Amino acid sequence: MTEPVIPAAEKIAAETLEEMPKAYQPAAIEARLYPLWENGGFFKPKIDPDKKPFTIVMPPPNITGQLHMGHAMYVIQDALTRFHRLTGDPTLWLPGTDHASIATEAKVVSALLEDGLTKDAIGREAFLKRAWEWRDEYGGHIVRQLRRLGASCDWSRERFTMDEGLNEAVIEVFCRLYEKGLIYRGDRIIQWCPKCKTSLSDIEVEYEEQTSYLWYVRYPGVEGQDVIVATTRPETMLGDTGVAVNPDDPRYANLIGKHVRLPILNREIPVVADEYVESSFGTGAVKMTPAHDPNDFEVAKRHNLEILRVMNYDGTMNEHAGPYAGLTAAETRKQVVAELERLGLLVKVEPYTHNVGVCYRCGGTAEPITSLQWFVTMKPLAAPALEAVRAGETRFVPERFSQVYYNWMENIRDWCISRQLCWGHRIPAYYCDACGTMSVARAKPKKCPSCGSTELRQDEDVLDTWFSSALWPFSTLGWPHDTEDLRYFYPTSVLVTGYDIIFFWVARMIFSSIEQMGEPPFHTVLIHGLVRDAHGQKMSKSAGNGIDPLEVIDQYGADALRWALISGVSPGNDLRYSTEKTEAARNFANKLWNAARFVKMNLGDRPGSVYEYELELADKWILTRYQETLREVERHFRDYDLALAAQSLYDFTWNAYCDWTIELSKPALFGGENSARSKARAVLAFVLDGLLKMLHPIMPFITEEIYGLLPLPGKRGLLRGLLRGLLIEADWPVADSALDFPEEAARMEGVIEIVRTVRALRLERGVAPGRKARIDLLPTSGWSETLKAAAPIFERLAGAQSVRILYEREDAPTQAAKAVTASAEIFIPLGELVDLDKERARISKALTQTKQEIERGEKRLANEGFIAKAPAALIEEERAKLDQRRAMQATLEAQAGALD
Repeated sequence: MTEPVIPAAEKIAAETLEEMPKAYQPAAIEARLYPLWENGGFFKPKIDPDKKPFTIVMPPPNITGQLHMGHAMYVIQDALTRFHRLTGDPTLWLPGTDHASIATEAKVVSALLEDGLTKDAIGREAFLKRAWEWRDEYGGHIVRQLRRLGASCDWSRERFTMDEGLNEAVIEVFCRLYEKGLIYRGDRIIQWCPKCKTSLSDIEVEYEEQTSYLWYVRYPGVEGQDVIVATTRPETMLGDTGVAVNPDDPRYANLIGKHVRLPILNREIPVVADEYVESSFGTGAVKMTPAHDPNDFEVAKRHNLEILRVMNYDGTMNEHAGPYAGLTAAETRKQVVAELERLGLLVKVEPYTHNVGVCYRCGGTAEPITSLQWFVTMKPLAAPALEAVRAGETRFVPERFSQVYYNWMENIRDWCISRQLCWGHRIPAYYCDACGTMSVARAKPKKCPSCGSTELRQDEDVLDTWFSSALWPFSTLGWPHDTEDLRYFYPTSVLVTGYDIIFFWVARMIFSSIEQMGEPPFHTVLIHGLVRDAHGQKMSKSAGNGIDPLEVIDQYGADALRWALISGVSPGNDLRYSTEKTEAARNFANKLWNAARFVKMNLGDRPGSVYEYELELADKWILTRYQETLREVERHFRDYDLALAAQSLYDFTWNAYCDWTIELSKPALFGGENSARSKARAVLAFVLDGLLKMLHPIMPFITEEIYGLLPLPGKRGLLRGLLRGLLIEADWPVADSALDFPEEAARMEGVIEIVRTVRALRLERGVAPGRKARIDLLPTSGWSETLKAAAPIFERLAGAQSVRILYEREDAPTQAAKAVTASAEIFIPLGELVDLDKERARISKALTQTKQEIERGEKRLANEGFIAKAPAALIEEERAKLDQRRAMQATLEAQAGALD
C-alpha cells in the first residue's frame, strides 16, 4: 500500500502514544480515526492479479433518505469488508446512492408548492434543474451519516444511479433488450397510482386488509334468465363488457353465448364460458371488467371482449361512465349503489374483508387500468436466473429464502418499466410526428429513418427506478466499457440485503447480470431481517417507536451500536432492538478498554514472544482458548454468521481474558520474578493483539485506538517514525498448533470449575468477601498433582486460607459445605465460613418463613374460586413460585443437617 496522507501526524501521535485515558471516549476517538482511515487511503483496494478479490456492492440508499435503523444494518457489510481486508484479500466495498424516482419527485414537488409553483407550470427542464439542485443539497446526507457508523467503503468509487456512466449503461441495456424483442410497448392492464400519477410494477403494490361490502347485483337476461353477480367495487361495473361462468356449471349451461343487460347503462353484454371462474365462489357468475382487473383482462383477450376503460388517470370517472363522468370513484360507488337499489336490482349486501392494493410509496389506493406502457418480456430472462440458483451458482443464506425467489420468478409477469415522471432515466424512444414512426436509439436520431423528418420528440416517460438498480453490480464497475475494475471485481462476492427486497432488487440483478454479463452477479446472497422495536413492532415515526441511530451513536458510540445490531440474531431473522442491548454493548466496550488499560500499565516496553518462555498451566489454557476462539470466529465469518462470531468473542473477552487471565497474571506482574513477569506480559500482549484483530471488524474504533496505544507484538512498525502502525492494515492472526494444549486446557478448566463452585457455596451462605476459609479437596483419580499446583489460584480467587488435599473421604470434615465437580469433591469447614450459632438461627428463621410461604401458596392453588377466575398466566406464576419455595426448603434443610 502506498504511504497514506496523514494530516497533522505529529499531533495525532502525541495524543495517542502518551497516555490511555481512564474512560473510553467514543465521540472524540471516532471523529479522529475515521478521517485518518479515509484520507489515508485504507479503504481503497489494490488490484493484485494473483489474488482473488472480495467485493460487495452497497445496496444504494435513496438520496431522499435519512439514516435509520434499517440502514444501520450496513454494519454487517462493513464487518465482512474489514474481515476480508485483514485476511489480505483485495477488498472493495463499493458505495452509492439511488435516485429514487417517485420519492425524490415527491420531495421536489413539495418544495415547489412551498414556493407557490407546480411541476406542470414550470415545465420539464426547469423541474429537472430543481431536482438536480435538490439532489446536490440533500443527496449526500445519508452517505455522510454512514461514515458515522464506520462504513469503510471506497468513497473514491462512489456511484449514483443517474450519473453519466450509469445512464449510459441503462440506455445500452434498454436498447439491447429492445433489439432482442424483449422490450415492447403495448396497451396492457397495469397498476396505477392516481395520487403519484404514475404506473407501478406489480411488486410496487402492497396489499392491506380492508373491511368493506360485497354487493350482489341482478343483471337482467336478454334472451333468457337473469344472472346475479357479486362485486366489491360497484363503480367499476360501468366498464363491464361481459359475464363469465364456468363451462361445466349446469346452472348456466343454457346462457352461454347469450346476453344480459348491464344495469344503469343498459348495454347488452355477452355471457362467456371460461375455466378461470370457480363455480363454488359467490354465485358462480363473474362480471368482466377487463380494463380494471388483470384477471378479467386475460379472460377478455381469450374471448375477444371489449376493453372499456371508465376511469381517468386522476382517479375520476371518464366519459364512458355515462352520468357519473367527472365524479371520484367513491362518489360514483355511492350513487351507483343508490340507483341499483332504486331499480330493484340490488339483491343483497354482505360485510366483506379483502385485500386492497396500495402504492408502496404514498399509501394511496392503486387502480388496475389499461394503459399504453413499456414492458420487459420476463419469461426468457427468468429461466436462466432460476437455473443459476437451482444449480448453486448463487446461494441464499439462509437457504430458506431461495423459496421466496423461486416463487416470484416461477410466477413472473411482464415487467411494466415506464413511469409518468420527470425525474429518472428517460426512455430512449423517439417519435416522428410527420409519419408516426417510432425508433429506439442510444442517441437522438438526426432525422426520421422512415420519412427523413427532423421533427422528432423523445418519449416523455422515465424508467422504473429498479431498472437502473438491477444493473448495479456491473454498471458501477464501468460497464458497458471493458474496464480494469469490471474485469477484476466482477462477479462480486456477496450481496447483503433485507428479505423485503428479494423480488424488488435481488432477482432483477440476477437476471440482468446473466443477460448482460453471462454469469450471476454474486455467489452468495446474505439475507438479514428487519430491525424492530423491543416488542417486535416495525419501527416508524408515526408509531412513535422510531430510533435515530445517530442519537444512539452520540450517546453510546458507534461500536456499541454496531455490536448491538450484529450480536444476538442469526441471519434472516428480525432483530428486536432495545436500549438495553446497546447499554450492554457499551459495557462490553468499557470492559475491553479497562482490560487494555491494565495491560498497558503493566506491559513496559515491547514484550517478548510467548514462544520464548516455559509456559504454565494457566498460560497454556488461555493460549488454547485463544486458538479455539480464533478458529471459531474465522469459521463464523466465512459462514456469514456474525452473531455467533460475536458470541464467541464476547465469551472469550469477558470471561477467559478479563475475568481469569488478567486476574491470574497479577501475582507475576506485581511481585513475581523478572522471568515470570516477562512471561505474563508476553502472554497478555500476544492474546490481546489477536483479540483486537478479531474484534476489529465489528468494533473498529475502540480496537484501532487500543492497538495504537500498546506496543503489541503483531505491529508492522511505526508510520513515518511518528505514528503507530494501524490495525486496519494489520494481518489477521493465524492459528498455530504449537500453541494448542488440549490436555492442559482441560485440567485448567477443572481448576476453574472448583473456583466457581467454591464462590457459589460462599454466596449461598452469605459469606463476606474478605473472610478466608480452608478448602479441603478430595481429587478425582489423576487430579492430585494438578490441584496441589493450583493451590495459589484457590487462595487468590476462591478465598482459600489454605488448601488441603485429601486422600480418603474419612479425612473430610463432618460439618462442611460440600460440592462435587469433575475434578474433586469440595469440603469447606462451616466453622471457618460462618459463626455456627448465628448460621443455625439464620437457617431456622429462613426455613420458618419459607414453610409459611409454601402453606399460603398451597392454599391459594387449592382454592377452586381462584383457579376458576384467575388468568392462566397468574396460575402458572403461582405454581412456579411454589416449586421455587419447595426447592428453597430442601436447600435450607440440607444446610441445617450439615450443621448437626
